[in-house]
Amino acid sequence: MTAMPDTTPQTSTLLHAPVIDWFGVHARDLPWRRPEAGPWGVMVSEFMLQQTPVSRVLPMYEQWLARWPRPADLAAEPPGEAVRAWGRLGYPRRALRLHAAATAITERHGGEVPDDHAKLLALPGVGEYTAAAVASFAYGRRHAVLDTNVRRVFARAVSGTQYPPNATTAAERRLARALLPEDEAVASRWAAATMELGALVCTARTPGCARCPIAGECAWLAAGSPEHDGPPRRGQTYAGTDRQVRGKLLAVLREAVAPVPQAALDAVWHEPVQRARALDGLVADGLVEPLANGLYRLPLT
Repeated sequence: MTAMPDTTPQTSTLLHAPVIDWFGVHARDLPWRRPEAGPWGVMVSEFMLQQTPVSRVLPMYEQWLARWPRPADLAAEPPGEAVRAWGRLGYPRRALRLHAAATAITERHGGEVPDDHAKLLALPGVGEYTAAAVASFAYGRRHAVLDTNVRRVFARAVSGTQYPPNATTAAERRLARALLPEDEAVASRWAAATMELGALVCTARTPGCARCPIAGECAWLAAGSPEHDGPPRRGQTYAGTDRQVRGKLLAVLREAVAPVPQAALDAVWHEPVQRARALDGLVADGLVEPLANGLYRLPLT
């Protein structure tokens, strides 16, 4: 694997202004970017956008904030209600984690999303990426925000490779920190701009290099756009997987107003071993609560 290159202040400066200027013209008007979203709106969006496209998140985000405009509003409800409201966004453990974070914010921080990176990172369900994103996008702090889109932009523009590694590496984090503008407000803008550039132009399959504001500085283009030669990229499958079965089981429970009998869950998937494994996994993850007499419900505690 090609080592991450060293960067100089001059290299970074050549990238900053074009990308930030491009963002000023082309940034999408997304609700979590508006001032009225507030830090809680930013946090909700970051949980929802993990591995989920914007088009699917938008309606759920609006519904979520209408129902739970503050962390304390969500914390006051059973965690199962968060799972129910999560709908078909996928990866429903995110709903439980967001509920746990809302509870901790209510109990530890007076219901206000903390502005300190370390305090954000200490919240349940909040990892390095989410803590950096909330601190940067909600409070304008200077942090390297590394999602898949940003990693792809840096891999191509600076490292000269088509794709970043499958998992974020220490070298990528060093590169991101080296590229970060010194000014806090500019750094926050840079974080959002590079993310948008990766989402709209420097896309995974069909990058729009002709529309890229830093095409002239891109190491990958300069090298002739070489094909990826690293480990095979992970594809996402869904049909026939345990994920699909889990989704079908949760759909029954989300729509139910009372505990659901085993027979109702058995009816959604034909293969009993996989169905049982999926249900056991949901129980182990805290997404489903088993009751007496073979009944199941979304969790109340």
